[in-house]
Amino acid sequence: MGKIIAIANQKGGVGKTTTTVNLAAALGVLEKKVLLVDADPQANATSGLGLESDKVEKSTYQVPEHSIPAKEAITRTNSPNVDLIPAHIDLVAIEIELVDKKNREYMLKTALLDIKDDYDFILIDCAPSLGLITLNALTAADSLIIPIQCEYYALEGLGKLLTTIKSIQNLHNPDLDIEGMLLTMFDARLRLSNQVVSEVKKHFHNMVFKTIIQRNTRLGEAPSHGESIIAYDATSKGAVNYINLAHEIIKKNSDG
Repeated sequence: MGKIIAIANQKGGVGKTTTTVNLAAALGVLEKKVLLVDADPQANATSGLGLESDKVEKSTYQVPEHSIPAKEAITRTNSPNVDLIPAHIDLVAIEIELVDKKNREYMLKTALLDIKDDYDFILIDCAPSLGLITLNALTAADSLIIPIQCEYYALEGLGKLLTTIKSIQNLHNPDLDIEGMLLTMFDARLRLSNQVVSEVKKHFHNMVFKTIIQRNTRLGEAPSHGESIIAYDATSKGAVNYINLAHEIIKKNSDG
């Protein structure tokens, strides 16, 4: 059975979508079958894999409310072994439309049950908020990756996110685990970057991935070409970092 991993942090600009897209691509080239679910109305993961979100007809908008089965919303991507349920701007409306629905927190979980066995990993790119869409993602997920940028406000809001996770574990998803905290945008030349790494590791120990994502120009360029960093520049630091992260996640999950 596949593992569902949400990538979430209510703080924007931490490398969340960059991580979702490039981790999916890295797992794919390591011959894992991956589904990326774009649960962010900004649809950056969708465009980052080469699809125009405004031309998407079947998307994560229809899936939680079960107007179409999840399988019908899946589209192939150019990344080897990576499928996508794309997002559309209409996803913004789902917060309002689901608010009166019974079991509204479990809509995405129920929708993904039919396809969970078809993949090794299902990655959910969450919106930079703790709204109903993100709540659905965290209720559906087996585990969570929290990207943390190596900058001054790195730990800002992290306490709130961890409190939310605890609440979701208590109310909706007792099996939700933290897959790991991922340090992103690391610049070895900056004392601040090194201080943040030290601080996060001091507080969270083994919860922090060994792999650190370095600040890399090529990582920033790849989405404008509708490609993952693996396809855009496989020899770049960014590509090597995400391949290493994929290896780390595969090893962690094969070790049981």
